[in-house]
Amino acid sequence: MRSRARLAALALLLASAVPAGAADELKTIPTRPGVTESFLLVRPPAAPVAGVILFAGGNGALRLGSGGPRLGGNFLVRTRDRFAQHGLLVAVLDAPSDHANGLVRFRSTVEHATDVRAVIAALREMAPVPVWLVGTSMGTVSAANAAARLEDGGPDGLVLTSTVTRGSREMIESVGDVRLQDITVPTLLVHHRDDTCQASRYADAPGLVREFPRAPRRELVTFEGGAPAESGPCEARSPHGYLGIEPDVVKAIADWIKAAPRP
Repeated sequence: MRSRARLAALALLLASAVPAGAADELKTIPTRPGVTESFLLVRPPAAPVAGVILFAGGNGALRLGSGGPRLGGNFLVRTRDRFAQHGLLVAVLDAPSDHANGLVRFRSTVEHATDVRAVIAALREMAPVPVWLVGTSMGTVSAANAAARLEDGGPDGLVLTSTVTRGSREMIESVGDVRLQDITVPTLLVHHRDDTCQASRYADAPGLVREFPRAPRRELVTFEGGAPAESGPCEARSPHGYLGIEPDVVKAIADWIKAAPRP
């Protein structure tokens, strides 16, 4: 009965969806008991070919109910419309209601993966297409954690950009806290050769590909160039956030997703 009630509540929330081509829509769905998860929904101009859940970096708290995404400069947040233009149904994930101040020490937990499962289900209710998880910077920990933990109701693929391979004093976690060997979906790694963030060194990226032995397809795509940095090396307006080459990076990700065999 509880499962039916949750499904009914989810259906009611999804029934308020706006027509294709509309601006960002704020959605909030139930996940764990007493917990809700909010996300920005962006629809493609035509029927979607796949869905993507985007995980921002930093502490992951977008505070969507306060008038707009707080981490709006983040690579994935600021390019959400570009993903939609490539035919993808886009959900930009906020922190859950019980961690509204941020995801520090939470990104690698089973509870976080449970919340992500609910959002995957929500997108599949909207369109019968594959759903991929796409994380950037600290968001790679969230995306990889969900892909590793979710056997039932999990994603169809995984994309990690500017992967955090080393913990920091502020954020603590890295993909080293995730059982990457449990990931069994196609996995794309994207990295900028000039990323000088100490938590996501490009030198770690080639070896990281080997940490996904059960992924049926895995690849590292390297980017170069772009605009001069306008922020610190671990922030979004730098090679870490693909400043100046955003269209090329989004297209490469979208093309890789669309080329993957449908489950």
